[in-house]
Amino acid sequence: MSIRYAFDELLSAELFVDAVYEGGSDTNMKAEPLRKVFPKLGTSGGFRKVNRTDGSGKPAYVVLYTSMEELEWPDYLDEETGVFRYYGDNRLPGRGILDTKLRGNALLEDVFAKLHTLSNLEDIPPFFVFKKTGRGRDVQFLGLAAPGNPRISPDKDLVAFWRTMKEYRFQNYEAYFTILDTKNSAISRRWLQALIEDHENSLQYAPTVWKEFIAYGRDGISALKAKKILDIPTRYDQLQNDEEGTRCLEAIRSHYKTDPFGFEQCAIDLVSKMDNRFVSFDLTRPWRDGGRDALGYYAIGSGGKANRPLRIDCALEAKCYGLKNAVGVRQMSRLISRIRYRQFGIMVTTSYVDSQAYKEVIEDGHPILIVTASDIGTILRNSAITTGNITSWLGSLHD
Repeated sequence: MSIRYAFDELLSAELFVDAVYEGGSDTNMKAEPLRKVFPKLGTSGGFRKVNRTDGSGKPAYVVLYTSMEELEWPDYLDEETGVFRYYGDNRLPGRGILDTKLRGNALLEDVFAKLHTLSNLEDIPPFFVFKKTGRGRDVQFLGLAAPGNPRISPDKDLVAFWRTMKEYRFQNYEAYFTILDTKNSAISRRWLQALIEDHENSLQYAPTVWKEFIAYGRDGISALKAKKILDIPTRYDQLQNDEEGTRCLEAIRSHYKTDPFGFEQCAIDLVSKMDNRFVSFDLTRPWRDGGRDALGYYAIGSGGKANRPLRIDCALEAKCYGLKNAVGVRQMSRLISRIRYRQFGIMVTTSYVDSQAYKEVIEDGHPILIVTASDIGTILRNSAITTGNITSWLGSLHD
């Protein structure tokens, strides 16, 4: 179980990864817990910056707060890699990308510029990431974060994109951080105090992993990686995507809006792009509901030419659904009923699989590979399919 700190313990509470910091019982902002953990911190917004007291105007540290539940702004932590995706604070139309109340996007620009040029790394503030737990005002500490990641190129770790809302266009930032491996050690409150009041000498109290980042930048990042125990993924996990992936999924749904059963050919191509050992798919005859399956093979070869590959039969079913329409027990049962002995199935959907259907697949041990919206976004990104060329790609599938 994770460590929990009661509200009246927060002034002396230490920072441990995954620890929960309980909110107070008041109904107003007096119950906000982060202000007690971090004195001088603001009480609202995703970006909460505390400046140094030396008059420089530079940030001492930054707290990033997220609900991790907004599909429109899908902040996301990949626990297996330690990569944390966070969206900037220009989330409504009517102002420029830097013209925000908390100046969060301006801070992102400055921090990533220093990271990319390896200049004044000591002026990059540490980022402390918290998420809402869903219980009152309680928050959970996800970890100490540094901007960037060794596996994400400098031209991809801070990206400005356009969004349309209520017929108005505006820009925001998509930023990538890395949760650092602090080795199950508490983050020193003395370091937090020194960052504010004695920044020049604060590094002596910092975790070793932060010292390495300040010394080497991106190459000094050591990520906190946690292998996942298989579980039923949530709706959010199955739907979440970055901005580019979200727009590409919207384009696919729009393309097949009047012909949802045409999505089978698209699903075949997606699966083949996911793994090129999926081969020789053919669409079957239409069923009574108008839908069609596809039958193909998964080929496992030795890499040489002398011996023929092993081919395992598979059956694919595709569902082009919107965000609120899940693949349920009925649709999953239809695929399961069509799997013959020594076959496996593939369910491809632009939406998600509801918990009951997913649970039955896992608990009954059905050989089903599930591909949902988040997976499709990854496949498209790995295949260099973007909003700039997705229309031509979709058109090519039916030429």
